[in-house]
Amino acid sequence: MTGFLDSVRQTALLLLMTAAPLASAAPAPLLQLDVTHAGSRLISAGERGQVLYSDDQGRHWQAAEVQTWQMLTALYFPDPQHGWAVGHDAQILATHDGGLHWGLQFQDPQRQAPLLDVWFKDSRRGFAVGAYGAMLGTTDGGAHWQDLGDTLDNEDQLHLNAITATGDGTLFIVGEAGLLLRSTDSGAHWQRLASPYEGSLFGVLATAEPRTLLVYGLRGHLYRSTDAGDSWQAIEVADAHAGLAGGSLQSDGSLVLVGNAGNVLRSVDGGRSFSLLQRPDRQALSAVTGTADGHLVLAGQGGLQRVAATGASLEQP
Repeated sequence: MTGFLDSVRQTALLLLMTAAPLASAAPAPLLQLDVTHAGSRLISAGERGQVLYSDDQGRHWQAAEVQTWQMLTALYFPDPQHGWAVGHDAQILATHDGGLHWGLQFQDPQRQAPLLDVWFKDSRRGFAVGAYGAMLGTTDGGAHWQDLGDTLDNEDQLHLNAITATGDGTLFIVGEAGLLLRSTDSGAHWQRLASPYEGSLFGVLATAEPRTLLVYGLRGHLYRSTDAGDSWQAIEVADAHAGLAGGSLQSDGSLVLVGNAGNVLRSVDGGRSFSLLQRPDRQALSAVTGTADGHLVLAGQGGLQRVAATGASLEQP
């Protein structure tokens, strides 16, 4: 496996995986690229098609049944039962039982590029985005996927790294070379916005405040908008110069971002400022989510870690 680049998610473009059977118990700590919620259940996905789930707030994990050995890069659940995962070979997998079983819906190995993120409005309408400007859409829960890449203002086929929606349903896509796209009509039309940064953006995160969101990426660059992307303010975090790869909005309204060098950034003021904790192991982190008991689950180079709300290690599980 090659090393990490500027973002953990960017390894999906370079890692060459060897297929190996998954153990049904005590799964190995493989690279994990995303972690999210399916109701009260936690779900994670990553290397060799491994999908893990936890029903005890991340203390213990079990392997789901998955119809792939390809690297999976991202997950999304619009409700507790229905979820989608995307990954290498432009694969899209779906679950209808809260993440216990995953079936293959779509793949296109000839693209020779991964899908990097997925988002669904509900159990029928969603999008998957990825390398070289790839964008797929479905209106029937994934029974059929339509190639939508040519509908975007992206003639250079820049990588599309992440997609998300703000609370009012406005959609955003971020990507390579500062690419920033917005849709106010559920993805029917997309507008290319002026970007605050010319380098790669790896993630976009809505805050709890209306029309307010963050974009982040290469070398720790982080920007905040309070007008749905029309203008941006740079957020400076001392000593945070490693790439940022993932983030999540916590139930208490705080924001957590993670990235290379074991960096965990936390904001309790809606993203106006962040504190930095660098984990001693310095392992690259790709995603984070909160637990019902106020902790965090980190996903990345070392697999999955249940930690304190600040990102610090816990003395006990």
